[in-house]
Amino acid sequence: MKAAAISMLLLVCAAAVGACGSQGVSVATTSPYHRGAVLFRDHCSGCHTLSVVGAQGSATSISNRVKTNGPNFNIRKENPEQVLYAIRNGGFSGAIMPENIVVGQEAKQIAEFLAAYSGKSAQKVPATNITLSTK
Repeated sequence: MKAAAISMLLLVCAAAVGACGSQGVSVATTSPYHRGAVLFRDHCSGCHTLSVVGAQGSATSISNRVKTNGPNFNIRKENPEQVLYAIRNGGFSGAIMPENIVVGQEAKQIAEFLAAYSGKSAQKVPATNITLSTK
């Protein structure tokens, strides 16, 4: 009886740990961006913030910032080319982010996902037309 209870407890724990694999990802599994979201969560969320995958790796203030904090993609908009450049080259400074942290199709999936979901909370700044003098 005791062995059965322990076995059941271990099965419940294994199921709970297995369920954590999709925790925080709120991109539908039917979405073409879902795989990129999971890859981003698995490879990028330790240093970057993006709420759609439950990632909180960016600093929230200058006083608690550490050198591994990457950009907050809730407010920073990216395009696929920028993301692929950063993945291949270790970010834009090359100081902290590992080069080629993912490659091939996985890198492309993250780039497409990030281009679709980044910058959703970016502050909207009104545009002002400026006329320059040609004199």
